[in-house]
Amino acid sequence: MKIDVVLPCLDEAAALPWVLERMPYGYRPIVVDNGSTDGSARIAAELGALVVEEPRRGFGAACHAGLLAATAKVVCFMDADASLDPRQLPRVAGPVVSGEADLVLGRRVPGPGAAWPLHARLGNAFLGWCLARRTGARLRDIGPMRACLRADLLGLGLTDRRFGYPLEMVLRAADRGWRIAETGVDYLPRAGRSKVTGTVRGTARAVADMRKVLRGDTGDGGSVRGLSLARGKDTPPAPERGMFPSREKVVSPTPEEGTSPAREETARKVASGSGGGT
Repeated sequence: MKIDVVLPCLDEAAALPWVLERMPYGYRPIVVDNGSTDGSARIAAELGALVVEEPRRGFGAACHAGLLAATAKVVCFMDADASLDPRQLPRVAGPVVSGEADLVLGRRVPGPGAAWPLHARLGNAFLGWCLARRTGARLRDIGPMRACLRADLLGLGLTDRRFGYPLEMVLRAADRGWRIAETGVDYLPRAGRSKVTGTVRGTARAVADMRKVLRGDTGDGGSVRGLSLARGKDTPPAPERGMFPSREKVVSPTPEEGTSPAREETARKVASGSGGGT
């Protein structure tokens, strides 16, 4: 089975080679360039990824553009900053492929050298608490690595196009009665500075976007109000499972185990221009 992997991207030239070279067999990367100025789109294309241009800025806008470009029955999402290892995607996609879960989130487990600032952890915990109160879904992390069926996700009618997109996905899924699960994935030192958790301002902006979703105001003028009171009544019926058949499998060789020095060497090559970056 082919699985599509949506990677929202904004200036990730240093990280993309490491990420794309570790993509598992049968997982097709879809890099959604959200206005990069460092050659990220060109690097992704040279490394064999499907590149989608999304000029409208916003994490949700990039995620949704990738979802629309995907064709596989199962679709995954993950960050393109090398903070998550693509080789662990099967942990997240597996329960969806086997039919054991409808939506699986990767719970980030910080490894050696991984920086998860206190303000980011507190913001994540607060959102988890709000989510549990709202839906009863007890998740320890609203993580960026996740997997679900593409047709069902389209049927949720997500409208937020900012940082509220991941939370709106969980809210609507919970109110549709989806089986939501989480599994641990390694959280690694990212390449470059995080645009969200790297600053208090970035984290505050993300939390503010997600609080709007919790209140029922999405970033695209839509509404998710009343979801916990009237499940699914404000969204169209989900398309039948399997209505988007897979096309010919897009495969890439399974790379050898990577190491931190290897990732640093890749970053140095990109920075110097030998790896295709600018």
